[in-house]
Amino acid sequence: MPLLVMKFGGTSVADLARIKNAAEKVKREVERGYDVIVIVSAMSGKTNELVGWVEQTSHLYDAREYDAVVSAGENVTAGLMALTLQEMDIPARSWQGWQVPIQTTSAHSAARFVDIPRANIDTKFTEGFKVAVVAGFQGVSPEGRITTLGRGGSDTTAVAFAAAFDAERCDIYTDVDGIYTTDPRITAKARKLEKIAFEEMLELASLGAKVLQTRSVELAMRYKVRLRVLSSFEETDENSGTLVCDEDEIMESKVVSGVAYSRDEAKLTLVTVEDRPGVASAIFGPLAEAGVNVDMIVQNISEKDIGGSPKDVTDMTFSCPVNQVARARKALEDARDAGHISYEDLVVDTDVAKVSVVGIGMRSHAGVAAKMFSSLAAENINIKVIGTSEIKISVLIDRKYMELAVQALHDAFDLEKA
Repeated sequence: MPLLVMKFGGTSVADLARIKNAAEKVKREVERGYDVIVIVSAMSGKTNELVGWVEQTSHLYDAREYDAVVSAGENVTAGLMALTLQEMDIPARSWQGWQVPIQTTSAHSAARFVDIPRANIDTKFTEGFKVAVVAGFQGVSPEGRITTLGRGGSDTTAVAFAAAFDAERCDIYTDVDGIYTTDPRITAKARKLEKIAFEEMLELASLGAKVLQTRSVELAMRYKVRLRVLSSFEETDENSGTLVCDEDEIMESKVVSGVAYSRDEAKLTLVTVEDRPGVASAIFGPLAEAGVNVDMIVQNISEKDIGGSPKDVTDMTFSCPVNQVARARKALEDARDAGHISYEDLVVDTDVAKVSVVGIGMRSHAGVAAKMFSSLAAENINIKVIGTSEIKISVLIDRKYMELAVQALHDAFDLEKA
């Protein structure tokens, strides 16, 4: 039988009524002739509640026990979904991660997939079961302990199962009806996309679009898993939602497919760093060890009189999430105290936002940067940092101008037009 993977997020299974609504969608696919693997998240809010209980119980908690507790939310949903399907006369059973078994690394709360053996679930399908309801977000370590994959891990679980079982498609059900050219809450002109390439979706996810988890898109792109994002709360058919697919499936791409943004950015500048071989490594090595996710980097070389003789110096500017500023400051101060780097000052600006345009059409079209910059200039928006890749251009701007910038760029590239 053809196989389909269907994933339901927390808002889609928030209570018994929504679980029943999701089960109806599964039943419809079974009636169309599919065997179905359903991946479920915890009911909305339950994972946060479980995390809160762990933190109240133990400030310096054992990560293995943390995973044992927080994975329970998905187990509850899986059991309830299987029961609901059974009440609809659909042969179904639930699977916890260790029962599959979903084999992962031992990195508790941030585990990675190692293997998903098919034998146990395939056996149940041959016995007449039509649906396997699998608890997302979890697996089992080589030591036999429960592991979790990090927040948003159920998306990754769904894609991994689709790859392992050669599924026809992986449908991600959520509280939005697809992927839009930008956030509809910022501009009413935002348009739902029929298709988007893996590379574009990966950039949008990494740049702040929260529809899909970044790791899930990476996995889908690697194994060519066709993803469809659609709403749990609307009637759907085979043409609903947005298909995330290989570039070859898209006949003609627009130059820019979407505008993404991230509010929670900070800009840090190391002032007057001696310019010498290895200085970048001396700066960004400690930041990496401290777990700081550095994004955009700009280096400016100049000459300064130091100790009576001219020397090349640099100002090194980079961006990172605003909640990692304290960690970055400490890592840089420790590196300076240890004599690995020297700088006059560390200037931090936590009132910035990142706005990006993304599109695989940029590969074959010139002038995207010029149009972007002129559109921002027309709104009197100053650019602080610029970063580019083959299919994206990102800028750091004052946070107060973020929504204006998104609207201006959406209009400039005519994204409301199909």
